[in-house]
Formats: sequence, C-alpha cells, structure tokens
Amino acid sequence: MPHRYFTREIGGGRAALTGPDAHHLAHVMRARVGDTVLLCGPDALEYTGQITAIAPDRVEFTVSEGLPSTAEPRTEITLYAAYPKQGKLEEIIRHGVELGVGRVVPFFSRYCVAAPKKEEAKNERYRRIAAEAAKQCGRGRLPEVEMPLPDFGAVCAALADEELALFFYEGGGRSLRELLARPPFPRRIALVTGSEGGFAPEEVEQAVKAGAVPVGLGPRILRCETAPLAALAAVLTLTGDLE
Repeated sequence: MPHRYFTREIGGGRAALTGPDAHHLAHVMRARVGDTVLLCGPDALEYTGQITAIAPDRVEFTVSEGLPSTAEPRTEITLYAAYPKQGKLEEIIRHGVELGVGRVVPFFSRYCVAAPKKEEAKNERYRRIAAEAAKQCGRGRLPEVEMPLPDFGAVCAALADEELALFFYEGGGRSLRELLARPPFPRRIALVTGSEGGFAPEEVEQAVKAGAVPVGLGPRILRCETAPLAALAAVLTLTGDLE
C-alpha cells in the first residue's frame, strides 16, 4: 500500500510536500522520481501522486483525479473537550482521530485542574499526534487541533456555528438515541465534554442558553478522558458511520 501524506498544496493536477513530510519521504523512505504515494488534501479526497522532483525540503508530484475517501464520516464532528491534566489530552486526540473526529477544540473551564502553560508549543505536539494517528488509521483528511479556548463562555460562543451541539453532562438529559433516531442527520455536530471536576451550575445554564442539548452517557460517571471517546463512538454509531 502506498504511503499516505497530507498536504494543502494540491490542485490543477499537481501537488507538493514540504517540511518534515518531504524530508521523511525523500530521506527516510528514500523515494525516487517516478515513485507513487497516496496524497490527501483538505477536501477529503485521495489522490495518487507520482513524484516529479525531489529537493532537500520539497517533493513535487503530478496527481490523479481525486476520489472521495471512504474513511471520512458523513457527519463532521467537532469535539470541545475540557482540558485534562497529565497528558490525557494526547490520548483523547489520538483515539478521537482514529474514531473519526474532524476537529478537536480544548477549553479551560471552572473546574479544570490543568492551567494554561506553553500552549503554543503543546499545540504543535498535539497537531503532530493528530497527523500520526490520521496516517495510521487511513483518514482522508487531516483533523484539526485548535488552540484552547480560555473559558466556557468562549465555547458557548463557538457553538453558534454548529447545526447540533450536544452537551454531555453528568446530571443527564435527553436520550442520545432519541435525538439521533433517524436520518437525515445534521452535517455538523459538536460534542462538549467536561473536566475532572465536571461542569459548574452556571456553565450548565450557559450551555443551554447557547442552544446546546444536555445529554447523558448512561448511569456511570466516566473519566474525563473516557467520556469524549464514548460520546464520539456513540454519535458516530447512531449516525451510521461506525456500523
């Protein structure tokens, strides 16, 4: 199977890789002009790329007509995950990408144990983790990992752009199975999950006022690193993407 790379430099029958991916292909994989790889663009299409030129920090290709990736969910899911402590966000990102998340947006809330620290450097690492997971599981596009939002008010403001926002609350709420009982399903769904300390009462009120629908994940209290993955798997199963 050809190696898979993600690039935004693709169009008009041509494409290019730069940076670490170009170095990996040219120097680690020892690629040569004429070799083929699988290229994925931001449009969730897959292209067969034939190498036409190799430079120290750039590899150029001609590409075939793009075909839709069968690995991309029909429903685009954004996960708003409260920032956990001790590196647990890496686990959420890695496994979330494997399951099919389209975008991960961490946020800080009242009961978060973690505090903001060197977030730009961390974000670079989180993006690398997402890229590695996307390559490993055969995704058709590169999921995004955003910089963390500073508070829950910023999360509620961002939810205005979503077709359906599901607020996963330890106090329960609507039945997820009933909400997603039958098609047509929303094209964009946001999932909001909490921190080690859960959500403050005023945050629950903010979420409801912002149009989010409180839902539960069963009778057991899940850990903050388990709940996002359980929510993601449940929604993708109900919308038919994990059948």
